Amino acid sequence: MTYKALFLDIDGTILKPDHTYTESTKDAISQVMDQGVEVFLATGRPIHEISELAGELSIDSFIGYNGAYALYQRENIVDEPIDSAVIDKFVEIAKENNHEFVMYTNGKNYFSNLDSPTVTLFTEAFQMKHNEAYTPAINHQILGVTVMNVEPSQPSLYEFDPAFHLSQVNVEGVENSYDIIRDTVNKGEAITKLLQRINVAKEEAIAFGDGMNDKEMLRAVGEGFAMANAHPDLFQYAKHRTTSVTDSGIFNGLKELGLVK
Repeated sequence: MTYKALFLDIDGTILKPDHTYTESTKDAISQVMDQGVEVFLATGRPIHEISELAGELSIDSFIGYNGAYALYQRENIVDEPIDSAVIDKFVEIAKENNHEFVMYTNGKNYFSNLDSPTVTLFTEAFQMKHNEAYTPAINHQILGVTVMNVEPSQPSLYEFDPAFHLSQVNVEGVENSYDIIRDTVNKGEAITKLLQRINVAKEEAIAFGDGMNDKEMLRAVGEGFAMANAHPDLFQYAKHRTTSVTDSGIFNGLKELGLVK
């Protein structure tokens, strides 16, 4: 099989808990690029927060905001803001339950309360820099939402519309945070559109992930890898299980496919 596209989650897949990556990860990405494979970063993060990492890895194609925005070499392929009326409802639920939140636009991260210790912990966990206080004026621009300080019994509060579900953030220290995912706007749907754009078959694509926001992505490619450190519920969606992010998981997975040495 000749593989032509590789989709990589960031946190827990490329980046270790200390925000660094192994040299073998960078080497693996470089080796597949040399073989003509198009590499995409595919993340729940906003694209404006990953430019430094993208530059270090020489990657210029992206899926951000859990699939709401996608770029192929600077060409905009997906741009799907959330309906502003739905955002109003999310904010109402968060305030009623003392949850913090962040709303992502194409350029900024808008937090419910920048002075909250919960928010501080979250921004530090993801090293977020483009932060401002939330204002309803930006509701029509929202590409993604994460709610914080959510008890295990509470995610269903936000699932008032069957088109939405919550996905727990698989990062140490912020496990009480959940991404709000749309059934028709997610990493998997974005991959399908990107593969159509670059004329690559599903069977010619590979993906690596570790969180439940990666389940659609792993099913949208021919070779889906779950990291050993993945959320336990993710393994059922993956064709393969590789080693952990701290043990060269991407390199070892690509080696299994015969793509790296």
